[in-house]
Order: sequence, then C-alpha cells, then structure tokens
Amino acid sequence: MQVPAPFEYERATSVDHAIGLLDRLGEEARLVAGGHSLIPMMKLRLANLEYLIDINDLHDELGYVAVGADEVRIGAMTRHRELLESAELAALFPIFADAEAVIADPVVRNRGTLGGSLCQADPSEDLSAVCTTLNATCVIRNAQGERSVTMEEFYRGPYETAVGHAEMLTEIRIPVRPHGSSAYAKVERRAGDWAVTSAGAAVWMDGPLISDARVGLAAVGPNTTGIPAISDLLRGQRPSDELYARAGAIAAESCSPVTDNRGTADYKRHLADELTRRTLRRAVERIEAGVTGDSVQGNRDRSE
Repeated sequence: MQVPAPFEYERATSVDHAIGLLDRLGEEARLVAGGHSLIPMMKLRLANLEYLIDINDLHDELGYVAVGADEVRIGAMTRHRELLESAELAALFPIFADAEAVIADPVVRNRGTLGGSLCQADPSEDLSAVCTTLNATCVIRNAQGERSVTMEEFYRGPYETAVGHAEMLTEIRIPVRPHGSSAYAKVERRAGDWAVTSAGAAVWMDGPLISDARVGLAAVGPNTTGIPAISDLLRGQRPSDELYARAGAIAAESCSPVTDNRGTADYKRHLADELTRRTLRRAVERIEAGVTGDSVQGNRDRSE
C-alpha cells in the first residue's frame, strides 16, 4: 500500500487565513484543494510535506465565474465541473468547454479546480494551454496585497510558477475581445488520460481578415503555451487551409517533445502540426457561423 509520509493537517477558513498559515508554517506547507496531483505525489514520496492546508472551505469565496463587459473573472477554486457547465463561459470562450470535456473523468472534474491545475504547472496540463491561448492574467495574493502576472510570467518552468512562499493564486482574468472565438483539440491514449499532444487556438477577425490569433500547445515540451511566430504569421491574413498548414508547420518546429510511452517525438510533432490546423480552422468556422463571444455578451447586456 502506498501511503504518504506523516504530516500535520490544517483547514483554512478564508484566503487571509490560508496565507497566514503558509507564512507561519513555512516552506514545507502546501495548499490542497482537489488533491488529484498532490496526493498521488505524496503517496509515491515524490513530495514530502510537513503540513497540508485544506482550502476546500474557500469555495464560496473563490468559486465563481463573473462575466463583465471587458473581462471574465474566474475564481481559483472554481471546479472543472463548474467550468464545463457554465453556459456563459462556453459562449464567450468555447475552448473551455472543448477542454473540460476531455479532462480526466467526472470524479476528478467534481473536485479538481482551475487554480490547482494551473499551480501544478505540468507541461501536459490542458488548462495551461487554454489560459495562455486566451491571454489570461493570474492574480496572486499575499499578506501585503495582490499582484497580476501574465501566463507567460506565471510559468517559470515545469512544475514551477510565480506563486511564492506565503502566496496564493486567487483569480484568473480573461479579456473579452470583439469578433473572436476559440477551440481546443487533444489526442490521448484513452479517455480522460493526460494528453499525448493538445492544442488550443483563439482567433479574432476584422471582416474577412484575421486581426489577431494565439496558439498554445501542451505535452510537447516547455515554453509551448504561447507561440508568437504563429501570431505574427496569421495577423492580416485571409483564413485558408494553406495558412493553417503554415501555422501547423511552425507549431511542429517550435515544440520539443520527447519519446516516451505515449508516443515518439516525431509522432507528437505531427500531432502538434495537425491539431494546430484543426483548432485554427474550428475557431474561424465558429466566427463565420456567428458564434463570437462579443455577440453573446451584447445580447446579455441588452437583456439586463
């Protein structure tokens, strides 16, 4: 039987309480929400902690999807199931529904949180690619106040983030931009597994031309959650299969996968190419079909 090493357990009652506990208990204390990554690591003795701080009671404070005119704010304790079931989020950013539908299984989606997924900083994590694709900002709080960092600044490397000692990720903010849509695609060995490769794309149009676009990959090495060369290629261009193919080629060249039990490096590069094409095409198709976040937001504003 795999069991963690002995540890002390604390239960936080507020964000300030959780931050205070982290400060008092020191570097060997960690927060736990869903626990689907941390607890297995503790069982395998890959993580040996002296203290676990349970923050599940903070869901009322940090579990929300708040849609505004210019941005969407999502609390770090919002669970995968809530993200999947949010009609407003799916309408504004279809990439979330695409990704959440292929994350793990109902047990994990019922307990796992957005903040936990991002703070794990696993290069194969689906929501890391989603949030970077959408140019999200992370809000980090400590005893002195809060600060905001981009997704590129948030990730320092595999399993390492900008969240420091006695700090806590509390919110993710995503800008709402006109005439845009998004999509996500993932290849996995079996349903609910970690990705062999996955890709997310967000596109914004100005008439028949692409005004901006972002692509993020997961599971194909570090530093692939944002690929500026693809954005530079697509801006000002008319969508076409040839353009998507050029973007896919850049994606394949930009990643650095390794051969493992999920596939060879060459196979993963092929998937990065193909999934980039598919998600860009799907995002543009959604715009052309009138499924854009700003139109949904406009209808919502007129009804209030």
